[in-house]
Amino acid sequence: MKTLWMAGAALALMAAPTMAAGPVLKLGHVGDPGSLYESTAATFAECVAATGAAEVQVFGSSQLGNDEEMLQKLKLGQLSFSIPSSIMSSVSPTFGVFEMPYIIKNRDHMKRVRDEAGDMFRDAARAKGYEIVGFWENGFRNVTNNVHPVNVPADLEGIKLRTPKGQWRVKMFQAYGANPTPMAFSEVFTALKTGVIDGQENPLAQIYSGKFQEVQKYLSMTGHVYSPAYLATSSRNWDKWPDAVKTAVSDCALKASDFAYDKSAELDAALVDEIKKAGVEVNDADKQAFIDASSEIYAEFGQEVDGGKELIEKIQSLGASS
Repeated sequence: MKTLWMAGAALALMAAPTMAAGPVLKLGHVGDPGSLYESTAATFAECVAATGAAEVQVFGSSQLGNDEEMLQKLKLGQLSFSIPSSIMSSVSPTFGVFEMPYIIKNRDHMKRVRDEAGDMFRDAARAKGYEIVGFWENGFRNVTNNVHPVNVPADLEGIKLRTPKGQWRVKMFQAYGANPTPMAFSEVFTALKTGVIDGQENPLAQIYSGKFQEVQKYLSMTGHVYSPAYLATSSRNWDKWPDAVKTAVSDCALKASDFAYDKSAELDAALVDEIKKAGVEVNDADKQAFIDASSEIYAEFGQEVDGGKELIEKIQSLGASS
């Protein structure tokens, strides 16, 4: 396991090379050391530097703000890139389709969405002044808490559960009976430690790198939502960059996307045992029970979001062969 994190740290050391003759581009993200965000951003930065078109400097651990603050900095031209995930559903309701439980079956399904339906999300972001440069990964989300194991939705009744900002994640957990509390990722560890919240839900890489295993008793493998992450900039930034920078950024963002899918699968396979070693009790949840309890949120999204029903059907159709 140490090898995985040492490799990530080694990549991070290469994240600010000096060989590029082009502009210096700052990339901020909320991931902690050892996170998938860190290693994916480092891979991207190294790739861009190798082209000689630009230098990408990476700032993790919310050094440049939380996701909401960094999106605003993109708009103001104060930041070149950030890696938003679930918060994009607050930017445009189109991104809320990824909040639908179990809509993404596996990473091959997500790759087809990226390659065959990516323009729908790029257009939605562009309408709000952002450019989606790459589809990266946050991952398949699971629930941790300090009350009891979660096997079926009824087990979430009354649990104070941190969620990212975004109305559809909140509505989903309300439908399951939980008490969802939107909160910035950087605040979660302290809130768990002090009992302000009972639990949270995140991919294993975020759980482990965030050290939530130190302040949580139970990990329930719900896999309830797959969260893409996006390499985002603003239209303001994008429009002023020369073609050489745009080409390097686009090409390297795609290479980093493939890296993120492979790396995340590797981490998922390794981290359950590491979390168990920390004393956390792990259980496999009854996913069908959660699927059965999710029809309400699908129906509401289809009714409330313009073109929502068709969007759901499009994403589902791309998973038909998964």
